[in-house]
Amino acid sequence: MGQCGVTSSKTVLVFLNLIFWFSVVLLLVFVTEVVVVVLGYIYRAKVEAEVNHSIQKVYNKYNGTNMDAPSRAIDYVQRQLHCCGIHNFSDWMNTPWFTESRNNSVPVSCCKYTISNCTGTLARTGDLYPEGCEALVVKKLKDIMLYVILAALTFAAIQMLGLLCASVVLCRRGHDPAYELLVSTGIDA
Repeated sequence: MGQCGVTSSKTVLVFLNLIFWFSVVLLLVFVTEVVVVVLGYIYRAKVEAEVNHSIQKVYNKYNGTNMDAPSRAIDYVQRQLHCCGIHNFSDWMNTPWFTESRNNSVPVSCCKYTISNCTGTLARTGDLYPEGCEALVVKKLKDIMLYVILAALTFAAIQMLGLLCASVVLCRRGHDPAYELLVSTGIDA
């Protein structure tokens, strides 16, 4: 490797060292990223089971007043993701809220946003979102986990570049007269 390679490696190494405060923080960040990637990959498959269990509990706590957290959360998710129920709108028939309300309807948050005057009645199921929320929530969570994994892998690749540059500088240190000039002038690589 010529003079240009060593100088480039030194420059990249100094830049990466400024970002990661040299090797201690670099090592801690790298270990954290490896853990995030491994856990993300492991738990990515378990997301669906956990969401199903959690979403069923939240639907059973729904009271329709929009004053408590479960009700607000369900209404928000159904409006934002354009979905209704866990698997479809018929899931609402198995909730305590449906039994207690006795109005043969689902929450208004199940209504398609394009339909005006929708009351959530099951007599007009065409006004309701046909898709359940579970599949959409699982898809969103898996997408987010994928982005986290990709970000961790990107940072790990940058760190590997830093380690490679450090190795090049270390290996060339004793054989390169240009390195000796940097040391003798007081510049510490």
